Amino acid sequence: MTAVDASAAVPSLPPAPPAPLAAVPTARFIGDRGEYWRLLIRGNALLAITLGIYRFWFATDVRRYLWSNTEIAGETLEYTGTPMELLVGFLIALAVLVPLYVALALAAFTLGPVGGFISSLSFPLLLFLGQFAVYRARRYRLTRTIYRGVRCHQGGSAVRYSICAVFWGILVVISLGLAYPFAQSRLERFKMRHTWYGDLNGRFEGSGLGLLMRGLPMWLVTIGPLIFAVAYAVTAVEWDQFVAAAKGASSAQEFINQLETSFPAVYSAIVIAIVAMAVSIVMATVLYPVFQAMVLRWWLSGLRFGALTVRSRLRTGQIYGAYLRLLWYGFLFSLAMSIAAGVIFGSVSGMLTAVKVRQVADVVRALTGLGLYVTTMLGFSVIYQATVRLAFWRGGVETAEIEGLDVLDRVKAEGTPSSAVGEGLADALNVGGI
Repeated sequence: MTAVDASAAVPSLPPAPPAPLAAVPTARFIGDRGEYWRLLIRGNALLAITLGIYRFWFATDVRRYLWSNTEIAGETLEYTGTPMELLVGFLIALAVLVPLYVALALAAFTLGPVGGFISSLSFPLLLFLGQFAVYRARRYRLTRTIYRGVRCHQGGSAVRYSICAVFWGILVVISLGLAYPFAQSRLERFKMRHTWYGDLNGRFEGSGLGLLMRGLPMWLVTIGPLIFAVAYAVTAVEWDQFVAAAKGASSAQEFINQLETSFPAVYSAIVIAIVAMAVSIVMATVLYPVFQAMVLRWWLSGLRFGALTVRSRLRTGQIYGAYLRLLWYGFLFSLAMSIAAGVIFGSVSGMLTAVKVRQVADVVRALTGLGLYVTTMLGFSVIYQATVRLAFWRGGVETAEIEGLDVLDRVKAEGTPSSAVGEGLADALNVGGI
């Protein structure tokens, strides 16, 4: 027999396929939580020392941190705004608002009934200005946001947006919140329709009806008890007889006696109203994180830029975790501040025993109390921003699934920086955001 080569007798196996590469997320947040805590503590301390003037530098530092640590497809965002822009914008806004406030006050005190009517218009006017400022502030922030060397920008009329926002706000109040999903959908469509990344136009495809159906069970268990309490009070109580008894009673005791004997339904209505209010408050507190997670997930999943689409897989547990951390850190901070306040007030009182002038001692105590109050408020602000606000930003970024990123390779740069007056107006009206 002829010897056969052993290697030829065994058939060769195909090469093993390469190991699959680990999936790289299209968006992620690369910031360090400890660094953010330090930034917030330092910024709030400087806010206290400078009596609030540092907030323009503080806001810029926070935005630069968040933008520069937000990575999309391997490249980070860039924020190019400056503190001096915010300061100048705020001063210009004050130059507009202060004369307006003075004119409204003078009209109320000097023009009689006409002045009263003009003064009654101050709230809707400020509401309109607030929405105007929100839209213009968004324009400022977008024009200071750069990705891959291309600037974002925003067009559209801020006046038209303000009118729409006020109109939808009234509908939300009248409908007890049921119009909220449709209001958000319409307003987001308006904003995204006028939002651009270079020459790439954005749009919003979130459904108001879809958001309503997802949030309707929460609305029922939160607002439903209050509606039931009102309905019971309207139908079960004979209000005409009740009012007549109240007018005919010669004393409060006689009126109370009549209530106990003739109007037992009133007591039932009061008890039901108290229970309904308690249930609504508890349910609103428990479900608020669920609602916020739902709205954020809905908003992210509706964003579009040409063929680029976003889908969010944000979990409600992430938002609940942020609020639980807020409660825990807030409890520890409250405990620490209570101990510190006791020690400080004890030490101050001990030192003031030698002070013979009572007015001086009162001033020192008042300044000590004011300092502790400011420290406490700023401390809670730090905790909130480092837990809840950061969780929303980080969760929104890291749970976003972006498809069609190749469309960004064909974008041409367009747009110019916008004025910071809108941002300053939002700051002056206390409607500003990140």
